[in-house]
Amino acid sequence: MTANALLKARNPETARHDWKTLARSDQLPPPDDWRWTTWLVMGGRGAGKTRTGAEWIRRIVGLFAKGYRARIALVAESYADAREVMIEGPSGIRAVEPREERPEFIASRRLLRWKSGAEAYCFSAEDPEGLRGFQFDAAWADEVCKWRYPEETWSNLQLALRVGSHPRQTVTTTPRPMALLKRLIKGDTTVLTQASSYENADNLSPAFFTEIAAAYEGTKLGRQELYGELIDDIEGALWSWAMIEAARISTAPDLDRIVVAVDPPATAGPDADECGIVVAGTTKILDEPTGFVLADWSKGAMSPRQWAERAVAAYHEFEADRIVVEVNQGGDMVRAIIAQVDPSVPVREVRASRGKRLRAEPIAALYERGLVRHVGAFATLENQMTSFTAETSKSPDRLDALVWTLTDLLLQPAAPRPGVRRLN
Repeated sequence: MTANALLKARNPETARHDWKTLARSDQLPPPDDWRWTTWLVMGGRGAGKTRTGAEWIRRIVGLFAKGYRARIALVAESYADAREVMIEGPSGIRAVEPREERPEFIASRRLLRWKSGAEAYCFSAEDPEGLRGFQFDAAWADEVCKWRYPEETWSNLQLALRVGSHPRQTVTTTPRPMALLKRLIKGDTTVLTQASSYENADNLSPAFFTEIAAAYEGTKLGRQELYGELIDDIEGALWSWAMIEAARISTAPDLDRIVVAVDPPATAGPDADECGIVVAGTTKILDEPTGFVLADWSKGAMSPRQWAERAVAAYHEFEADRIVVEVNQGGDMVRAIIAQVDPSVPVREVRASRGKRLRAEPIAALYERGLVRHVGAFATLENQMTSFTAETSKSPDRLDALVWTLTDLLLQPAAPRPGVRRLN
């Protein structure tokens, strides 16, 4: 019997919180010398990154003297992720603390408070300015490669790490070849550890490996998503990461037209494909019509009524000109469902007469010419774009919606508009 198993058999509750015994070597922090400021934990899905970050915060809180009001930043993709994953999740901060030491979460203030006096504040990468005015001893940045505004959020976090003799941070993420991550890896004060999904197999469902992981195994995307490797480009993909990074901006200009494109799933129910819903707009830059991807509202496991409501909500949220919807899977039904939600919404129906790759190629060419911009980052959509090849078997629903919206904006005759659309 291993030491880990023996400890669990003797006292399961003690074992659950004995991190030195449970942790793998890649989950333990670097030595407490003065050479590093960022501990970068790169791993595949389910590799134990969240537990690693939560245990590091637990350790940091324990290092401060009792009564010292240590201040910690918890930065996630969204405020909901900060709470549901980093704090309240099964591997989150409250779960790894023994019950008698568990911090209190004050939801109204997005604040986690320990009995010792230490405090941790939640922040969202959708709101980089939210970090202004704060100062911290330490920080945990989770899934930075999924952040909507990575550069702005990271810069504000670094400016806020200014308390104490040596403020530090840990970064936990599944990698994507984005500029920020590449800089962190090369940083002189960064310590990098990596782990694959398979190294945490004892804590994952067997179904994860037989069903989900099997679909990625043997592919370049699998090396990224399962093994936590940084993979630049996939051979045969229409989009490269360099194209995506070159397209990224923080804010959009005033736009002449905005559309919401919908790629409805062919079926409904929990096993249905995602419904692709992408919002984009256009204006002229140096006399060239340029597209601006504004939002990815795609979501899976929705009924026809639910995705119609979501598309109409996006239409109103962005004050769009119309909804563009693919009607290969039942045009009459699609029109009727949207009309039931809001009969005033203009709808343009499109039919796919060519294969997905043939439809996507002209849009990829627009990216190569610098005629499309991404306002922020769209992690899942961009993963589909950079992994879509002629051999791709699974329907890239978000990518399809992107293609439809940019086709309508940039490759179709534009409908006249009385004015511009301002986004601020």
